[in-house]
Amino acid sequence: MHGLPEGSAAEWIFAPEPHAPRKARRAVRRALLDWDLEPLVDTTVLLVSELVTNSLRYAHGPVGVRMVRGTSLLVEVSDLLPDPPHERTSALLEEGGRGLRLVARQSRRWGTRQGADGKTVWFELLLP
Repeated sequence: MHGLPEGSAAEWIFAPEPHAPRKARRAVRRALLDWDLEPLVDTTVLLVSELVTNSLRYAHGPVGVRMVRGTSLLVEVSDLLPDPPHERTSALLEEGGRGLRLVARQSRRWGTRQGADGKTVWFELLLP
């Protein structure tokens, strides 16, 4: 990856299949442990799982996950759907609708950006 120190970024593309969130959780966990960032594992894995699941539900295509370790941890989840996600209020017993709210609550900052091939939802976590 251009401009980044070697070993400071990791990225994967997951096929649009039911096991993609599990594969993403496993890959993210492994990378964080390799970077000695164990305190960030639970939060990062949870947020990536939420965003990958949302991408699979709405974009119906491959999902990219990218992590960059710098002065903070930047995590990006990309899909082919150009429409930005929206936070919504879910009913108490409703299963969906909490992913972005969770990302907003658990991360230092988060946002979305559109690209030529879809959109990226990103969040940033402080390093321990």
